[in-house]
Parts: sequence; C-alpha cells; structure tokens
Amino acid sequence: MQNASRRGVLGGGAGLLLAAGMGTARAQEAPRSPLVLNIVDAAGNLALTQKAFENYRRAKPRNVSRMVFTKAPAPEVPGKIKAQQDAGRVDIDMVIVGTDALSAGIQQGLWNELTTAHAAALPNLQEIFLDPAWRMQGLARGQGVVVSYYPSGPLLEYMPAKVATPPASAEELLAWAKQNPNKFSYARPANSGPGRTWLMGLPYILGDKDPSDPMAGWDKTWSYLKELGQSIESYPTGTGVTMKELGEGTRDMIISTTGWDINPRVLGIVPKEAKIGTLRNFRWVVDAHYLVIPKGVSEERMRVLLDLASFLLTKESQAYTYDEGYFYPGPAVKGVTLDMAPKESQDAIREYGRPEYEKLIADVPTELPLDADKMVQAFRRWDEEIGARRGR
Repeated sequence: MQNASRRGVLGGGAGLLLAAGMGTARAQEAPRSPLVLNIVDAAGNLALTQKAFENYRRAKPRNVSRMVFTKAPAPEVPGKIKAQQDAGRVDIDMVIVGTDALSAGIQQGLWNELTTAHAAALPNLQEIFLDPAWRMQGLARGQGVVVSYYPSGPLLEYMPAKVATPPASAEELLAWAKQNPNKFSYARPANSGPGRTWLMGLPYILGDKDPSDPMAGWDKTWSYLKELGQSIESYPTGTGVTMKELGEGTRDMIISTTGWDINPRVLGIVPKEAKIGTLRNFRWVVDAHYLVIPKGVSEERMRVLLDLASFLLTKESQAYTYDEGYFYPGPAVKGVTLDMAPKESQDAIREYGRPEYEKLIADVPTELPLDADKMVQAFRRWDEEIGARRGR
C-alpha cells in the first residue's frame, strides 16, 4: 500500500556496534566519504519507517549524506535487480520487500546472505524479536532481516448498510457472493498483501489436505476459488483499488487485513463505519516486511547498510511502525508499545483501531505464509487458473 500520510519525528536511537575481525566488536567504520544510499520500497514500508531511516542519516552524517527513496511494484523489482547484476552495475543498495519479492529474489539468487555471514554486525534477532516475527525471519533463509510484522488476516471488510448479516463461514460467503454478483472482490495475490493472505488462509478455513502444499494439498481451495470467481467481476492489480471500490460503493465486501482495515479509514478512503469479520476456522496468516541487500553492493556500503539495519531494529525506530495503523500493530521487536509511538500514531489507532483486535490477536492461532518456492507456485497457479479468467 502506498500510504500518503506523513509522520511526526520521534527521537532517533543510537546505532548499534558492528563487529570486525575475529568477533571483536568495535564502532562501525565510517566510509571514506559519506554515501548516497538508494533505497527501493517494494512493500509500501516507507510509510512505517522513512522517519527512522532519516533519523539514521542525521545520527550518522559520516556514514550517509543523503538517502534516495523510490517505490516500485513488487513483481518488477527482481527483474530490475537481476538486469543490474548481469550488467555488473548494481546501483540499488537496499530493498524493502514483502514475502512476494523476498521469495522471488531468493529463488533467483539475488540477495546477499546477511544473518549468518554478518551475524556479528546485527543484534541477536531471536532475542529481540516477537515470536511470530522470529518465525517469519526463518522464511528469509538468511537473506533478509524482518523490519516490521503484523498478524495480517484474512479478514472480511464490509459496509454494514449493505451487508446486514456478514458471512460467518466460507459456505456463507460463497452463497452471499452468488446472491450479490460483482459486489465482492479481492486483489491479485502476487502483489496484494490481503490477496495473498486470503489465498494462503483458505486452506485452513476449508480444512484442506495440506495447507503448506498449494500444488498437491489445496484441492478444496482451488475448487472454491474457481466457483467464487464466477461472482467476481475483476481482480484488481493492487489492494488500493479494492479499498477505493469499497469506499465508493462499487463493492460491498472485500478481503482485508488489520492494517488495510485501519489505515484507509484513517485516510478517508473507506468510511469509518466499515466493519470487519472472520470466517469459521480462521487463523492468522502472518506477514512481515524485510530488508534485503542485493548481491553486487560493495563491502564499504555493506558495512553501512548493516549498521542501518541494526538502527532500524532499535525500540525507538520500531515505534514508528505503528504508523497510522497501516501494518497494525507493526513492531517486530519486543517491548515496543503504542505509547512510544508519535502522537499522531497514538491518536489514529485509538480512534480507528478496533477493540476486537486485541482478543483476536491473543486468541487465534498464527500460521506462517508459504515458503519461497511454494509461494511462487501458488501465485503462478492462481494467475493461470483463477486470475486469467478475469482481471484488469
């Protein structure tokens, strides 16, 4: 999600130490001259972290003179980086990715190994991370570092004036969609957090044979999605379109997540009175954003980038990830509470957050998303068997 809101300034924390040589820690060595860093956001994460990035530049002027931020659709990033690597001219220093671009990059061998090769340059991730964030860290296969986390979904989001009795089961949702053609939608999973959470959450909701195997274990899921698709007009290429359609009344119900529920209502894209619901057998399919560093980045830049990653994992930096609910809650690190966040984050979440989230997060089991290879398979199969029938 490309969040248009901007955040207030929170005091930056001190950067952590890097280790050098045979495990002996010393202050991170400054580059010969301050660097201009090129940061690409393929996850909409800068809405959560840009202030913390900028705090690093202010705290470490000998390391960084300027940061250039660009945003790119997740499906386009791996191809762009591979082209630069093939040409021997990598000018992207760090990419912020979701599990989609993370998986594609792992499959293509694009990312540097970080957590083993450079463990001494990073904090003890298992020690500082919330348990689900630590479990999400495993999906990176050592080639990325979690920077923000949320339980995600899948949730139903609907307008109560149009949906008096929301579906409570997958069967009820299918019946509602048939009775209300073109009034339900979700975005293409390959570049939508709610879309892929829906895709990966359905095997649990439907009681499929093996939720971890989209090719051999999702018979019920693929059959259900095909039948549901007969009542869906189109699959937008981004979640933002589904939110706009819900807000404008084109759709009455869409797939959502905690953050996509809260933040568009904060921004006025979706009316405040929109409601959320869950389906029987619902489980959270958790999500995270990662910092990755493309292969081809120089050693001098790598030192600074690792120091930057450590800075972004301080509690002071992590407090920014509450944002205005975009990735709710947001922090991946233990002990980061809402009262540590900027005032506008506190105000937005207190007004637009939902009391039921606390209980749902506490009571409902969490499941990891598919691993990299299986996720790519699931996206490809959805594109071929579901999305190819409709879309725009």
